[in-house]
Amino acid sequence: MLQETADRVFTNAATDQNQARMVAGNAPDFKEYFEATAKTPEFPARHALPTELGYSLMAPLPKPEVIITHESDLDGLLSGALLQRLAQKLFGTDIPLEAYHYNFWKQRDLRERSAWVADFTFEPRLDKPDWVVIDHHVTETAPKNAMLIHDVNKSAGLLCYELCQQHGISSPALDRLAHLNNVADLFLEDDPDFEIAGDYANLVKIYQFWNLHTLIGGDIEKLLDHPLLEVMAVKRRIENPIGFEWSKSNITEISPTVGFMDTIVGNNNLIVHQLLEEQATKYPVLVTLFRRGNAVFASFRSRNSEALKVAERFQGGGHANAAGAILPKSVRNITDGVEYLRQVLNPKNETQQTRLNSLESLFAGIEAGQKK
Repeated sequence: MLQETADRVFTNAATDQNQARMVAGNAPDFKEYFEATAKTPEFPARHALPTELGYSLMAPLPKPEVIITHESDLDGLLSGALLQRLAQKLFGTDIPLEAYHYNFWKQRDLRERSAWVADFTFEPRLDKPDWVVIDHHVTETAPKNAMLIHDVNKSAGLLCYELCQQHGISSPALDRLAHLNNVADLFLEDDPDFEIAGDYANLVKIYQFWNLHTLIGGDIEKLLDHPLLEVMAVKRRIENPIGFEWSKSNITEISPTVGFMDTIVGNNNLIVHQLLEEQATKYPVLVTLFRRGNAVFASFRSRNSEALKVAERFQGGGHANAAGAILPKSVRNITDGVEYLRQVLNPKNETQQTRLNSLESLFAGIEAGQKK
């Protein structure tokens, strides 16, 4: 209903020269026009507002000093590559690309006068003139200065591709990649391409963002039918069933509602999803931990919109049922990570926790325990 209503407004607005200049960043004017053309529907809390969907009116895009995207998945990789290509076409220059995990992104200083940001939740600090945010995560922030391109029913990669299409950038290969990414990122299980889409998404999980970006030279079409997909298909067919049976018997309680799922082989996301879908565990939220470089990452999954709430307690972010966070530097291995998760999620059950007045004290306490 929301999308249908918004589409109707865009169609009406496009016939009016003044309204055709509206974008999501001009929220008060758009709201006024919306109320004049159709009754404003009731929007559930934390739902996308129609003012966030006004990018289809083709307002001019500001030249960015930098393009910023999410480092953790295929959606971020596709979004970043597409936006770089769009900037090259519009402005005739190569705009630098930066990619971040949630924790590092939240700590980054937003020093640029203008930027394009993809696949990160729109928040007040991003509401700046000449900033464009393309995203699909639920937000409570309405844009006043920035241009927000937003739809909770589409991946960030698909939104970026639709923006590219409006400026003449499209091809059958990009059509296919945008579709597969959308299926994987939104976890569209009923789509006939769900399995192969998962293989594409797993490329970034296994080989990591910058390795793949370097391997294909930023030419995202080279991912299509890449030989490494054969490796992903074998891992899915052979490793996932073995990993599922092993992990099902190796879930440790973190809190009454969160279980830590240990893994040895297989696609963690698909194994976790199968466990939750089949109700093979009593915990509504499952967390997996993995090391990358010198950091320990936590990935939270659920079926009842609880994963994001848990991730936010660790300064993380993501979707309602799929979220992540980077644990503090004092957490040096998986065993430390499990203990840290327990301390944060069970503060009343830790006798020492009552004496810790800050996160720094918590980290120091963990380090002191490791030295004994």
